Amino acid sequence: MDKTLKMLMAGGAFALMAGFANAAMVATTASDISVRSGPGEDYPEVGLATRGSNAVLDGCMEGSSWCRIEVNGLRGWAHADYLNVMYEGSPVILEQRRSELSVPVVTYETTSSVQAEPNAGDPNLGRVGEVDPPQSVMTYIDEHPADTVTYDGDIAVGSVLPSDTRLVEIPDYQYRYVRVNDVPVLVEPSTRRIVYVYQ
Repeated sequence: MDKTLKMLMAGGAFALMAGFANAAMVATTASDISVRSGPGEDYPEVGLATRGSNAVLDGCMEGSSWCRIEVNGLRGWAHADYLNVMYEGSPVILEQRRSELSVPVVTYETTSSVQAEPNAGDPNLGRVGEVDPPQSVMTYIDEHPADTVTYDGDIAVGSVLPSDTRLVEIPDYQYRYVRVNDVPVLVEPSTRRIVYVYQ
């Protein structure tokens, strides 16, 4: 392991380089992976993501194979060898095509010691905050039905819908909705990530 990575793995909380958020990419987990609280196997698991899960890729560290992702309602770090992305119409391992893909760069700033647990106050780590939609949103969905779209993946919080999925705007509400496999879900428009599933 190189000296720079060891130094980066020495500590605490990370900061993202300005401007990455608007350039987030979509990736898919190539196998069952551990999502960790920092860029290295020494950091505790935030949770597990199963093979084939869609993830929002914030970016990867320069000179390192660790990337910040959001997947299945988790935010944390995963190794680029276990993430697939689309390149020229085919899925490829992220680590093998990083230079061609212009992957955004994220950084991890060190502190004096490794935290045993993810920082509960850090919005970039851990479980994504749960959405609690008001009843008026369900009323609007009932009164303005949308066509059902077919989706092969898991209909779960954190799943990312394909870019051609038509999202229906809800007046005075930050999320949009779509009916997936006849199940209404709320979606974050910028990332196309499912934030709420109506049971």
